[in-house]
Amino acid sequence: MHSELAYIHPEARIGENVIIEPFSYIDKDVVIGDGSHIGPHAVIYAGSRLGKNNRIFPGAVIGAIPQDLKFQGEYTLAILGDNVTVRESATVNRGTKASGKTVVGSHVLIMANAHVAHDCVVGDHVIMANSVALAGHVQVGDWTVMGGLSAVQQFVKIGQHVMVSGGSLVRKDVPPYIKVGKTPLQYEGINSVGLRRRGFSDDKIRELHAIYRVVYQKGMNVTQAVEFIEKNFEPTPERDLILDFIKQSVKGIVRG
Repeated sequence: MHSELAYIHPEARIGENVIIEPFSYIDKDVVIGDGSHIGPHAVIYAGSRLGKNNRIFPGAVIGAIPQDLKFQGEYTLAILGDNVTVRESATVNRGTKASGKTVVGSHVLIMANAHVAHDCVVGDHVIMANSVALAGHVQVGDWTVMGGLSAVQQFVKIGQHVMVSGGSLVRKDVPPYIKVGKTPLQYEGINSVGLRRRGFSDDKIRELHAIYRVVYQKGMNVTQAVEFIEKNFEPTPERDLILDFIKQSVKGIVRG
């Protein structure tokens, strides 16, 4: 159902069973997947690619050009997966020539007034609470929860299954499976509640606790901790994910 009071560019590609409410704006070079719902006064700009069953609430803006003075009008995309909810006045900007796209995964909830800047990559099952702000080139791993009013500095990476407390300022990389909070931001333990909700066993959670005790509580520097974990812990997918994340961190990981 497309309201006559909505603007839909004739070149936009709209899927089946899509609802587009009055006063919304759908630009050219837009793709909206089946079963999606575009609320009143939502704006979907050129270069936007929306998957199936997305819900875009009033005042949200998808695919606006980057808020980056280096942007020179290059062709880039804003890509949303399936079952994404973008609440009131939230924004997802297009990419720049650096990567060509901003990507939001599937089953993501972006609450009111939140912002996903250019060239960000947001994984699946992520929750961004109200007024979360991601600067450019930020990466957020699957199943991570960002508390309201938290802000992430450009190029920071946040791992999978992380819980970021509300009001946090994230300037360093945050390894997988942990909680971070306080000011300045620091490690607050394993995200055990979130992990149990997602089916992690008690044994697996104990393994993660033991690994992060080495990283944060044994008085070692990061290099020493990585070497100790490699020598003393049996390889598992979780162990290897943590080690790879720490080794690849450019900004350094959040403090203990």
